[in-house]
Amino acid sequence: MELGSSDQRTSSKREREEYHVAHKIPSGDTPYVRAKHAQLVQKDPEAAIVLFWKAINAGDRVDSALKDMAVVMKQLDRGEEAIEAVKSFRGRCSKQSQESLDNVLIDLYKKCGKVEEQVELLKRKLRQIYQGEIFNGKPTKTARSHGKKFQVSVKQETSRLLGNLGWAYMQKPNYMAAEVVYKKAQMIDPDANKACNLSLCLIKQGRYDEARAILIDVLGGKLPGSNDYKPRRRAEELLSEVRSRQPQPDFSDLLGLDMDDDFVKGIERLMNEWAPSRSKRLPIFKEISSFRDRLTC
Repeated sequence: MELGSSDQRTSSKREREEYHVAHKIPSGDTPYVRAKHAQLVQKDPEAAIVLFWKAINAGDRVDSALKDMAVVMKQLDRGEEAIEAVKSFRGRCSKQSQESLDNVLIDLYKKCGKVEEQVELLKRKLRQIYQGEIFNGKPTKTARSHGKKFQVSVKQETSRLLGNLGWAYMQKPNYMAAEVVYKKAQMIDPDANKACNLSLCLIKQGRYDEARAILIDVLGGKLPGSNDYKPRRRAEELLSEVRSRQPQPDFSDLLGLDMDDDFVKGIERLMNEWAPSRSKRLPIFKEISSFRDRLTC
């Protein structure tokens, strides 16, 4: 049976709608729609960038066009260009889009190795949280990952930003600052991935026992995400590294001996070679020195 013209139009409209839903592109024939078609259907990122620029200049869904263009540029290793585009054109975007543009910039700074810029932006966003300016004053926001929407609380966002800040400090590298930040993040919203990063900070400082305790918690399933493959595998690798390090010798049996300064200083030099990042005098040698002083009185 042949369809009438009205039925054909209805069927054609339904097919177009299904097509747009399937490919996750908006309907219409604007520059932004054509850009999304080039990006997602034709798989032509260079053409998509040209069309995203046209959309921005035409004022067509500027918020989405700028963000999507930056993401495509990042995929093409054009991160520096993407940073300049976001910084130059975010003034055309709505107030509601500024937070997501900040997140795009954080990813771009990380991609391009711009650690100082990343740290500064993360600190600014954390200050906004302390001042109650995050999420436009709302307790939660809707986020999207891999095509799925979910709610994010201020608490979760704070922990995420602290985790990113900790990672940035590790790149400087400033493991003491990273340790402090990761500990704060874990107090707010703990997870296995940040726990592994915290343990790495401790390993870099020669604090193997503390690192081992955290990694055992991860492998024991005591933290959210502990059963995920990546953090679990990483915890196993880090624990193996901890175990491979030469254990610190126990000099407690030397406390009963009368030792001169050269002997104590010689052992200290050895300990500093084994753990060069430890700048403070080890407690065991304080005990040795005080005991020696009492013997000479």
